[in-house]
Amino acid sequence: MTIQLKTITPDQTAPTPAFPALEGRHPCFSTTPEGHARAARLHLPVSPGCNIDCSFCKRDLNRSDQRPGVATRLLSTEQALDIVERALQLCPPLSVVGIAGPGDPLATDHALETFLAVRRRWPQLTLCLSTNGLMLPERVDQIAELGVETLTVTVNSVDPAIQAKITPKIAWQRHRLDDIAAGERLIANQLEGIARAAALGLTIKINTVLIPTINEDHVGDIAAEVAAAGARLINIIPLIPQHRFAHLPAPGLMKRYVARAEAERHLRVFHDCNQCRADACGVPGVSDYTAQLYGDGLSAEPTFSHG
Repeated sequence: MTIQLKTITPDQTAPTPAFPALEGRHPCFSTTPEGHARAARLHLPVSPGCNIDCSFCKRDLNRSDQRPGVATRLLSTEQALDIVERALQLCPPLSVVGIAGPGDPLATDHALETFLAVRRRWPQLTLCLSTNGLMLPERVDQIAELGVETLTVTVNSVDPAIQAKITPKIAWQRHRLDDIAAGERLIANQLEGIARAAALGLTIKINTVLIPTINEDHVGDIAAEVAAAGARLINIIPLIPQHRFAHLPAPGLMKRYVARAEAERHLRVFHDCNQCRADACGVPGVSDYTAQLYGDGLSAEPTFSHG
């Protein structure tokens, strides 16, 4: 039997950018390998506290862990401006300034104050915010007014019972909410905030942590709901076993493949995440200038606590 092989031209195999205006400008919204490897980003660790308690999240200040929620130190707005200036000298391809921790950027005012200062001094830089979404409905208008173009919201469930296992407590309007009540409030705020951000013209990516035995069969539902709300891209992040989920295994290749396939029924899937630190600088997977930026003894203000 003779098998006829179909000839595929390079044009047929080349991926189409999800966001042409951001391709090559923002590595986390560039969906071709060429675009992802061309743009550099800087994360400014100015956000000290968080308003939700996730079972997979262990925030820390150190120089060694390569994961979200970790930074060398916290910065004041003035120190952050000095870091941006030095980063532009060290890394000429730098095009994005993002804030993604170590706490949640919307839990305090530090992130938005820093964005305002960066926008005034370097209006050519793209501003990017990553949040758990709890405060998004309340602060999305301010985010848009500051000129933030890209928004990442971490959504790990759209079912309050599942969310209660992932985030068993949150701080909302000076009250603590637990279990199902916490899950209901967080999910409602996330979806409302995504819808309002989309209406204001922000480009929205979803981060979903893939957690075996918890939400591994739920990713398609998450993708459907956030797509309906206005998200344009989803990033499936494998669990790093730690904190209260230290006993769970990291999801294997097949679990990641199935989750991404389910998500792709509703949204474009991002495949190049490096699970970056909250003080990362450089082109993800290509260059890293974090040590040069923080290797000179720069210290944070004593009152700027990691709480």
